Amino acid sequence: QVQLVESGGGLVQAGGSLRLSCAASGRTFSSYAMGWFRQAPGKEREFVAAISWSGGNTYYADSVKGRFTISRDNAKNTVYLQMNSLKPEDTAVYYCAADMGIVVVTTTLESDYWGQGTQVTVSS
Repeated sequence: QVQLVESGGGLVQAGGSLRLSCAASGRTFSSYAMGWFRQAPGKEREFVAAISWSGGNTYYADSVKGRFTISRDNAKNTVYLQMNSLKPEDTAVYYCAADMGIVVVTTTLESDYWGQGTQVTVSS
């Protein structure tokens, strides 16, 4: 069982930065691939970024490549999403997800575990 708690969301002006954190419980955190997803009002949840269990492989949606960076610290059971050059269209609730399979995380919405989400609002 893995519990995920996101933090770090907030209100920022366009062009600004935020860093999201996702703290995981459980001793097997390092076995899971981790991902970030987002859901804007009236839209479906979409993939943002993912990282393999070792941190050696990362994946990004085209819309955030070059602006967002995912990383993890297995010693701290935490995954991060550094978001730079934020745009109003990045406004959404951001969710952390965990799954044993990186393919599940990157290509589906069927990850085993999800956090409750943290709101990110980017003003123009």
